[in-house]
Amino acid sequence: MRLYLTALNPTDSVLDGFLPAAARLGLPVTVLTDQPDGWPPVVADVTGCDVRDARAVIDAIHHGPRPAAVLSNSDHLQTPTALAAEYLGLPGKDWRATLRCKDKRLTRRTLADAGLDTVATVTLGPDDDVAVAASLPFPAVVKPREGVASEDTYLVTDLAELTARVAEVRARRPEVSLVVEEYLAGELHTFDTLGDGSALAVTGGWHTTLGPPPSFVEESLDWSPALPAPVVADLRAQLDALGAGFGACHTEFVLQEGRARLIEVNYRLIGDRMDLILAELLEVPLFEYVIRVHLGESLAAMPLPDPNTVPRYVRVEYVCAGRSGTLVAAPGAIDLQLGDARVGCRPLRNVGTTSAVTGTNRDYLAVVHAVGADPEAVAVALRSFRASHRWDIA
Repeated sequence: MRLYLTALNPTDSVLDGFLPAAARLGLPVTVLTDQPDGWPPVVADVTGCDVRDARAVIDAIHHGPRPAAVLSNSDHLQTPTALAAEYLGLPGKDWRATLRCKDKRLTRRTLADAGLDTVATVTLGPDDDVAVAASLPFPAVVKPREGVASEDTYLVTDLAELTARVAEVRARRPEVSLVVEEYLAGELHTFDTLGDGSALAVTGGWHTTLGPPPSFVEESLDWSPALPAPVVADLRAQLDALGAGFGACHTEFVLQEGRARLIEVNYRLIGDRMDLILAELLEVPLFEYVIRVHLGESLAAMPLPDPNTVPRYVRVEYVCAGRSGTLVAAPGAIDLQLGDARVGCRPLRNVGTTSAVTGTNRDYLAVVHAVGADPEAVAVALRSFRASHRWDIA
């Protein structure tokens, strides 16, 4: 019996999370990927496969050892992976739910049809006239219909600015479909869950600080799981309407007049090493739990703490490239105790890499986090660490 893990490029979630977790469970892993040459040699079983096509995933599994589970932590691969799991009779996500979460127009339509929230939204196909969005309230947000990582996501103040942004995106990606929707103002939060298809547990929540508009780059996140009961009920109702109740789910929303208004639902673990930090904070084998629900186990067999009672605090900060160029100096992986907090730093870009500023989380150079008993101890440790380390771009 074997775990099949569908993926694109190698990520920390897979390399540092899922692969070690599967090894602890005694479960051999085959990584199915369309980029087999990009995976490090330490990943012993990597099979080339068109992982965006459910039929190719099914064929690859058919030619390998018997599957115990198939899962993915990639936004792009949730639907083909769910279809493959259903075809093979394995536990998995409902492919309709993965599609509703991935396609931002379907997300809005589903919630509106359920009477839970209505957001003014217009879809722009590759050849559609931008003028069809003229009736929307401004400011508005334009973004790819199936986008990730805040890529090509912009705040626009009027139709002229929207027209310019759409032209800019289409020049780079002429095939992309976009959505334009009213801007939802408010404090940005996350709602992270793990479900087995019947029960749903909240694994945490974060208060997110964004960089300056017009982009939506996450600069830092503070542990903030406490939410009013009506907000939690509202979030659960919206996830129920979408069908997002199996495996890991990362939901971003704003609090607006006591209501939870969804920004997007990423039907996988929180990313950019936040999943690994969350496992450290909760002191639970989070990646093992995700695998185990995909093996068909009940969530009741997996002890999870109430996030509101965790006696620790954490802040995460991303070191962002301020300009295009080559990273010529940066610290490596670091773990140390600074005062009353434990600090960790992990590179997200290798020294020597040349990149252009994108206005997305692809601009991250490193992630730095501190865990302590209270916000003050964490803040002091992070200031000390950042003051003594440099990231230089030439």
